[in-house]
Amino acid sequence: MAGKVLVLMGSASDADTMRETVKILNEFGIASTMTVSSAHRSPQRTHDLVTGAEAEGYSVIVAGAGAAAHLAGVVASLTILPVIGVPLPGTPLAGFDALLSTVQMPAGIPVATVAVGKAGAQNAGYLAVQMLALADPALSDKLKVKRAAMAEAVTEAASKL
Repeated sequence: MAGKVLVLMGSASDADTMRETVKILNEFGIASTMTVSSAHRSPQRTHDLVTGAEAEGYSVIVAGAGAAAHLAGVVASLTILPVIGVPLPGTPLAGFDALLSTVQMPAGIPVATVAVGKAGAQNAGYLAVQMLALADPALSDKLKVKRAAMAEAVTEAASKL
């Protein structure tokens, strides 16, 4: 059985985007918890959630934040669990600031960073599935079936042109 995924976001306004991660995880039968925890406004909450995550059975943490977007980096500094950062839009820079903040981590404290916004949130879900599938052959098989279906959808679309 695959592990659980903790999905964090810096603000409740990020929920619509981060639900995309949860949808992907649900599709593969992976348990997750989604909650708000700000690296800046609630650092103790973030610390407590992250340092207790492994004991709570979480195997991967996804962290979505915009603007300064320090959440994923702070999370990665507190755990050895894999952390996937989702840069979120919402500022005049359309998420470019969040992308740079999320991806520019010092050596030894990695954050796997995906695209800005909803596509990134979906890819965070898929990347978490891939990580968990390494130790779960049944999950790996589900992922292979999904990839084959994606390829078939492209072939079908091409045939309709």
